Amino acid sequence: MADEEIDVATFRRSMQHFGWIDYSIFVLMLTVCGGIGVYFGFVKKQKSTQDYLLGGRNMNSVPVCFSLVASYISGISLLGTPTELYVYGTSYLFFMIGAFLMAFTIANTFLPVLHELRLTSVYEYLELRYDKRLRVFGSVIFSVYLMAWLPIVVYVPALAFNQVTGVNIHIVTPIVCCVCIFYTSLGGLKAVVWTDVIQTIVMVGAMILVIIKGTVNVGGFQTVLERNWNTDRLEFPSYSFDLTVRHSVLSVSIGSTFYWIGNIAVNQSMMQRFLSLPELKLSKRVVWGFLFGVSLIIIICAYSGLLAFAWYYDCDPLNSRLALAKDQLLPLLVMDVFSEWKGLSGLFVAGVFSAALSSLSTGLNSMAAVVLEDFWKPFFKKLTHRQTQVMIRAVVVILGAICVGLVFVVEKLGSVLQLTMSLSSASMGPLTGVFLMGIFLPFIDSTSALTGGILGLTSSWWLALQSQIAQASGALRFDEKPRFTQNCSYLFEPVVDKEESLDREVSYWYRISYLWFTAFGCMTTILIACLLSLRHTSYVHRDPKLFAPVVRRWLRKNSKVKENIDLNIQS
Repeated sequence: MADEEIDVATFRRSMQHFGWIDYSIFVLMLTVCGGIGVYFGFVKKQKSTQDYLLGGRNMNSVPVCFSLVASYISGISLLGTPTELYVYGTSYLFFMIGAFLMAFTIANTFLPVLHELRLTSVYEYLELRYDKRLRVFGSVIFSVYLMAWLPIVVYVPALAFNQVTGVNIHIVTPIVCCVCIFYTSLGGLKAVVWTDVIQTIVMVGAMILVIIKGTVNVGGFQTVLERNWNTDRLEFPSYSFDLTVRHSVLSVSIGSTFYWIGNIAVNQSMMQRFLSLPELKLSKRVVWGFLFGVSLIIIICAYSGLLAFAWYYDCDPLNSRLALAKDQLLPLLVMDVFSEWKGLSGLFVAGVFSAALSSLSTGLNSMAAVVLEDFWKPFFKKLTHRQTQVMIRAVVVILGAICVGLVFVVEKLGSVLQLTMSLSSASMGPLTGVFLMGIFLPFIDSTSALTGGILGLTSSWWLALQSQIAQASGALRFDEKPRFTQNCSYLFEPVVDKEESLDREVSYWYRISYLWFTAFGCMTTILIACLLSLRHTSYVHRDPKLFAPVVRRWLRKNSKVKENIDLNIQS
């Protein structure tokens, strides 16, 4: 406890020192983003739908690489990664093994197929490979996933803003979203990409300043490592083969590979950028540039989590209730680190919202492509150029407004926030399975793939739902690293520890690591589809351009063998 008669709420308010310089930096960032939208909306006008959605397929690789990094590193990642290492340790970092395997996979399989077909929506591939039903299946899954994810992307940075400034989240959220809707609807993909470049620079710059000044203030890099080492936060994943271990060697390598493929390779928001490049070789380079950029930012965020623990080594803000939510740890650290430097808290908030803006703008732009290409064109009359332009801009505005409204819903969910994210992640597993079968298994027909996809989606949703219910009820808990409150300078009501975990009452399958959710949905889909395909053994899809290069070679070889057999029979 503390000697001074000051409670934790008063102490929290005393830390909120967001001045006019900080607000000015935040407003400047929003103004620059809006200005980029005006430039590409009125000065460099989009002459066609392809210009609006894909930048005319002539984008430069460097800004696209920045855009991909900014789109993936949302405010959730920026604030959640430091919290993960603060609470659970460094095992999480090894899930980047899956990112490397994902980069190798999509560079040599997905991109050669999708880039050659010159698609606008990646789900158009499902119609070419299977039929229209699978295209609708993929588009609907993506749309539901995106509409569940985008409000969370906006809400989490708003929590950080509230921690730093005390401003209500429902004041700042509509303002930020309106700016994003404005430049996305006006400038299309080019505006999104170039605002992502600015936002990435602000985001990375803010995080680097935090860790440099914080490390100096806490006593140096060695102090950070020592305090985390003494509490076992610096650790490797478990070598156990048990799927219920949260971060094992298997889950951070194999499980995370499926997770990364589901979030990158079959995600319209990400693949749309790869398809905007003029050549396949540039797309492959951008894959590795994206991997480098994401790795760099995740390492920076991870170190900030270790720094936060070293800073709050003897007064944990979670157990002392100084932080009202776990995702407010990093903003709390920023307020402490930059308490004497005016303007830098504003730079950090601008960086956090930059991550949110980039993810939101990317999502809105990709949804415009999906609505036009997958929900309108296959079923309704052809639109004129002007009608198309009006439609895709209307989609951006309407969906953006829906996201603002859903923030009110997300706020009410409370502990179900993690549930929504897990269900969204589990949704991409069956879609990954459908794509992998399409690219690698020529004998899978559309009915088998659709049935497998529906059953895989149902089972993976059920698995994620039951797992999150078990966590919310306290029946399923994960071991956290030790935290201390013996030297706090304010009065607080200690957090009462819950009863001992009741893991034994939870089914084994509901206790598997979250990194296996995507793999579970994917493998269930593939297994069911393969079993159903046994009802006929003669079906083989023989259009080579729809398959990965290695499968194309097999099809051509198989085709030549069949031709030789037919010639011998005829002779």
